[in-house]
Amino acid sequence: MKRRTLLKGAVGTAAALSLPRLAKAQSKKKISILTWNIPDLEALIKDWIAEFRTIRPDAEVEWLDKKGPELPTFYQTQLVAGTPPDIINTQGALWLEYAANGALLDMTPMLAKEPEVKARFNADYLSNWVYEGKSFMLPFYISKTLLFWNKTMFKAAGLAGPPQSFDDILGFAQKMAKGENTGFVTLNFDWLYWPLFAMNGVELMTPDFKAAAFNTPRAIEVLERLAKATDSGGINKVSWTGRWVENNGAFAAGNVGMHHAHAPAFFFVRGQGKWVNGDTLGVSHLPGGYATPNSHGLGISKGSKNPEVAWEFLKMITNEKWTLRLASERKVLTAHAKSDASVLESLKKDDPLAEAVLRTQLEHTDKLVGNWRVPIDSQIKEAFYPELQNCLLGRRSAKDALAEAERKVNRLLKRG
Repeated sequence: MKRRTLLKGAVGTAAALSLPRLAKAQSKKKISILTWNIPDLEALIKDWIAEFRTIRPDAEVEWLDKKGPELPTFYQTQLVAGTPPDIINTQGALWLEYAANGALLDMTPMLAKEPEVKARFNADYLSNWVYEGKSFMLPFYISKTLLFWNKTMFKAAGLAGPPQSFDDILGFAQKMAKGENTGFVTLNFDWLYWPLFAMNGVELMTPDFKAAAFNTPRAIEVLERLAKATDSGGINKVSWTGRWVENNGAFAAGNVGMHHAHAPAFFFVRGQGKWVNGDTLGVSHLPGGYATPNSHGLGISKGSKNPEVAWEFLKMITNEKWTLRLASERKVLTAHAKSDASVLESLKKDDPLAEAVLRTQLEHTDKLVGNWRVPIDSQIKEAFYPELQNCLLGRRSAKDALAEAERKVNRLLKRG
């Protein structure tokens, strides 16, 4: 037999042998998961995928990760191309826009069919992802705002404990504002400052979300007092100009009395502030227990070609085993009731200060504010905050700033 014939025969035999494997690979159902800047969780995610192969050997999972500012643009691009990731991880209220525009799958029927999945989660947090009566996301990891306070500065100012009212916040802040010291700093993105208005009875919109409701004498008074405290040094100006690093860094430096932030800020502050320990850092709620959530959720794209596989994957990674591992490795809570209880119990021995911080995330969950179910949430934020900022930084009166903000917000709400 000639060499050419032998080669041809060998190729033909190899092709025949590989065909079943090729057909098998081609028949696999592939899904992708897009996450929000968590490259540090690579080992965990690889283990998710490995376990899922044993549950669904007919499926493949691809992991994509994008930094926060890049993720929305990437997702929009994929939506336009008709190839959205099957599962998407979002932060804050970003999901609302996707849900309202039909990009996300309504998970309500799935949760109704498998009530044990719904029962895993803290009901208040789970309801955070409900829009027009439909559930669009499962909790991934959760957070809401709380108040950190510098016990050393409190003691030096003759203050015995955390503020119990808005008047206390401003009064305490002013007492600690001396020289390089300021009394209060807050995070401001994603409505995280809103509890300061909520505790004063200020509403952003009417209950039907059809008109602005914040331009009231009470809101003008609150804004005037915040601006005055900012001008006098009671409130650190970075509250209204910084975003994350600047605000947390200011408190970590040890010369700001109080910090209004969500739980992840604690780990940043502790990492930079050598003064931070159980004897020097106080942890409590804002007066009234008001807080703004800033959680991460997991949803399924409506354009997924394999939504049933995506649902199975979501169920697996939000079960007790995997949420407990995520909570333990990252020191976060996941809204999975059993996992959160376990990790808090463990932290009570190993890291009591972190336990105290995380425990606040499960308290007063009926007092969550700043999480309106409005698809144009981001546009309202962009219209409202610059006017607020104008007043807080002394560029415009409270009356004029709120009037202009009202005009802009009403224009957006009329457009719908």
